[in-house]
Amino acid sequence: MTEVNPLAYAVAKRDSETLTLVKDAIKHRQVHLAFQPVVQTKRQTRVAFYEALIRVEDAMGRIIAAADFIPAIEAHETGRILDCLALENALLILGENPGLRLSVNMSARSIGYRNWVNILDRALTRDPSLGARLILEITESSAMTVPELVVEFMREFQGRDVAFALDDFGSGYTSFRYFRDFQFDILKIDGEFVNGIAKNPDNEVLTRALHGVGQHFDMFTVAEKVENAEDVKVLEEIGIDCLQGFFFGAATIQPPWMPEEDQQSA
Repeated sequence: MTEVNPLAYAVAKRDSETLTLVKDAIKHRQVHLAFQPVVQTKRQTRVAFYEALIRVEDAMGRIIAAADFIPAIEAHETGRILDCLALENALLILGENPGLRLSVNMSARSIGYRNWVNILDRALTRDPSLGARLILEITESSAMTVPELVVEFMREFQGRDVAFALDDFGSGYTSFRYFRDFQFDILKIDGEFVNGIAKNPDNEVLTRALHGVGQHFDMFTVAEKVENAEDVKVLEEIGIDCLQGFFFGAATIQPPWMPEEDQQSA
């Protein structure tokens, strides 16, 4: 008789249930985007862009954040279908709001998924102006899985005015041999180094170093997970270009750029 590892069984069961939840959400069109503002550090009432974050709705009507389901579906085709829906919805919203700029998360797996690339290509062919208002975010760990493929993809679509952000910078193990070749436009410093920075000298030193890398490679820097005024002051002094976090607004499925009366009727 084969011995069953209780922990492995529990994890597999949880992942299977999560995959089913996401598949059901896709089937019943219960997939949403939530929008979190990224503000300019020097003019904090000015939104530089919104990050569009994928959400799914369960059978009880609860909105489920990506962190609760992405790990379970990332390696499945369901993950790629969700990537397609996120990109398609974001491009539609950009087309309807000419003054808006959005960032959308992607993975290295997205590049190899033909439907995802076709959605991007067709939208930019129909309306080339969308490119200048679209930012594609890829995590450090994902970019480093197939760096040559990511570099080639970035070069192609940067030629069509799409900007690229390196997400969660500092959380992985970037090879600076490849980092020179990536030519990201935006560097997002991982919130692990940002949150509580005013009371953590070590994190301040590390954030300064990461910001220095961004400056050297002509990248705008964004500090993630900014949650209090004391941290804002330190980040201002360091020279970070943009700030993102609960201090400036949580992600919401109600488009924050719309007038309140339009949100209520949406």
